[in-house]
Amino acid sequence: MRTHAQAVVIGGGVIGCSILYHLTKLGWTDVVLLERDELTSGSTWHAAANIHGLHDSTNISRIQHYTMGLYKELEQETGQGCGVFQPGSLYLAQTEAREHQLRLQAGKAKLYGMNFHEVSRDEAERLHPLVDFNGVRCIMWEPDGGNVDPSGVTNAYATGARQNGAEIIRFCPVTGTEQQADGTWIVRTEQGDIATPWVVNAAGLWGREVAALAGVDLPLQPTEHQYFVTDTIAEVAAMDRRLPSVADRDGEYYLRQEGQGLLVGAYEKDVRFWAEDGTPQGFGHELFADDLERIEDNMMRAIERVPVIGTAGIKRVINGPMIWSPDSNVLFGPVPELTGYFCCNGIIPGFSQSGGMGLLAAEWIVEGETKYDIFAWDMARFGQWAGKAFTKARVGDQYAHRFKIHFPGEESEAGRPVRTRPVYEMQRDMKAKMGLNYGWEHPLYFGDVEDTAGFTRQPWWDVVGAEARMLRDRAGIIDISNFAKYICKGPGAEDWLNAVFANRMPKAVGRSCLTPLIGKRGGIAGDFTVTRLAEEEFWIIGSGMAERYHQRFFKEVPLPRGTAFESRTEAMCGFNVAGPDSRALLQCLTNTSLGTDAFSFMRSQWIEVAGVKTLALRVSFTGDLGWELHCRAEDQVRLYSALIDAGADMGVGPVGSRALMSLRIEKGYGSWGREYSPEYWPQEVGLDSLVKMDKDFLNKAAVEKTIAEPSRESLVLLHLDEANMRASGADATGGEPIFQDGVGIGRVTSGAYGYSVGMSLALGFVSGAKPGDLVDVMVLGRSHRAKILEKPPFDPDGARLRS
Repeated sequence: MRTHAQAVVIGGGVIGCSILYHLTKLGWTDVVLLERDELTSGSTWHAAANIHGLHDSTNISRIQHYTMGLYKELEQETGQGCGVFQPGSLYLAQTEAREHQLRLQAGKAKLYGMNFHEVSRDEAERLHPLVDFNGVRCIMWEPDGGNVDPSGVTNAYATGARQNGAEIIRFCPVTGTEQQADGTWIVRTEQGDIATPWVVNAAGLWGREVAALAGVDLPLQPTEHQYFVTDTIAEVAAMDRRLPSVADRDGEYYLRQEGQGLLVGAYEKDVRFWAEDGTPQGFGHELFADDLERIEDNMMRAIERVPVIGTAGIKRVINGPMIWSPDSNVLFGPVPELTGYFCCNGIIPGFSQSGGMGLLAAEWIVEGETKYDIFAWDMARFGQWAGKAFTKARVGDQYAHRFKIHFPGEESEAGRPVRTRPVYEMQRDMKAKMGLNYGWEHPLYFGDVEDTAGFTRQPWWDVVGAEARMLRDRAGIIDISNFAKYICKGPGAEDWLNAVFANRMPKAVGRSCLTPLIGKRGGIAGDFTVTRLAEEEFWIIGSGMAERYHQRFFKEVPLPRGTAFESRTEAMCGFNVAGPDSRALLQCLTNTSLGTDAFSFMRSQWIEVAGVKTLALRVSFTGDLGWELHCRAEDQVRLYSALIDAGADMGVGPVGSRALMSLRIEKGYGSWGREYSPEYWPQEVGLDSLVKMDKDFLNKAAVEKTIAEPSRESLVLLHLDEANMRASGADATGGEPIFQDGVGIGRVTSGAYGYSVGMSLALGFVSGAKPGDLVDVMVLGRSHRAKILEKPPFDPDGARLRS
């Protein structure tokens, strides 16, 4: 066994073998995989191993299509069969919402050149004559859908990795992972130790236990999962071809051919958790006792759709464990608090994603960053707040609703609340409907209307509109406590911040600047507001959901001696008071002059508001006149009460995050995770003027290359035709493809109705189009005419913002 390696992968399932294989494809041949038992032990060997390409996330769709295309290439490269069957997949919509989802996916498929399109009932009956299509509104066809052999695929990855120089050691449990003073690792086993700069945890059912060896807690929980295979069915045996799989997600089951019978699997409401206190070390190729009664309701729906199932005998039942994260997406990426420790845990659709997951993991380890923005998978989306109770509640909810449509802006109550601010109960008493942001409860809107989710405008649409119009007409009070907040203090603070961020730090006390954070490939890894509080002290505000994610970048630049950089997100809270009457509202609560001459745009002061010491910044994400007020958490209730009481006399009240979404889109403001991500270059999102190439900063060499290139696409603001939007009862929300003259030119990143301007608006990226051009946006998968705007419809010249 080698004693040194460029990377050590722990876990010999399909994902670990894929990562090993892709590391060798990127040139790292001195790599080792350690497996505690035989390859495929755990979850891999008993997987149904279905493959499909489409996903609600565009980037995950890309990854899944890469994976589907890779398997036959693997067979040719390695000589190892993957058992690839691709008879196609039929996707059925029984509800209007499911039809909207499938039509949107078909629009994305057209944009990205993926093979997924609608077929008639006659054609569907020809493709699968055993299915009863009564009650089906819409049928989509994916010709490349199917399934693979779990063992074949895993061994193909393993064979390819070995051929490229990797070493695989079976029956070799890892007993320890110890980080050294220089950041490298010693991986300990009973057969010897391996020194390495990279540990990759792909341990599947044992992901929690392996992470614990490095002092890491992963929010993971296994469950039981069942599927069954029927005896031979005469109608199947008589076919001269393999039948396509059926994705009847409204029926909450999956179905495909297996041999000369059918395989049916289900995610039932009666969830069975397993190994809550840890996965047994001796577990390997075992299964649980059959319990088909639990999935009886799902089975009956499958029989109703495919009647021959009801007369077939059952050949075998597979009831095995799966391990889930709180949102059923993989926990992926380097642990931010450590150096050289990579996680890839909690994978559910492993055989649809294994190739892309292995490729992206290898890119991140070898090249420092993935080609696609994959924050939806990034383990940094969860923090220590995602504890055992939250994880169990969320996993139960995810399992029971596996095939549920996940609507834009949807919130789940499972496991909440986790983190609350002092004003939480006060806001609930004010009828706030709450959402979750990196564990924090925050108001979505205020009112008696129930929070519902869907592709079309929901009952709360008018309530949110009233909040937005109140702020534009008078003023509004927005809780912004969930923004990430930091203090950098000390003699080297200015130099350190200049070395991290692309813009030049403000020189004068009380001045603020906007600045990008640049990623490894020269894209936008973050956007921040930095304010100089004192000669050696700075206040930094960034995206709340990206706080743990951004730790990786801050760690890359060593802090100068005597300089500290600390999070203040928990210790400090904040409110944005914005709108034309915001100055008058605040002026009645403070003796500090808030006039333009005394307190101009992008300036800050420590002031007292209602007797509370606050850091006041003259900025507003609404694009309107406004101030951000930051105070100690223990003063939050006092400050909020004063603002609410003073506002009541002026017809001013609280405003939630859904109205803020509308307000910022009226102004054309981008936000991190939507318009700003490592995939996009500064000039493509209009931030290039904030990148100062005459100084050194993190990843300058990368952005030097990207910023010199012409934009591949541009961020634009679109006005969607009102008649179309009223007819469909929907607005763009994000992900909708954009076409011009039938050619795909881009996609929407954010969308909302602009209540104060009376326009349905969307932000998105396009190539080859310019302001004034007419395009088609595929809202609900159907074409909606839109015009690219030259300027934002609200306050295009910033007069109110600076008044």
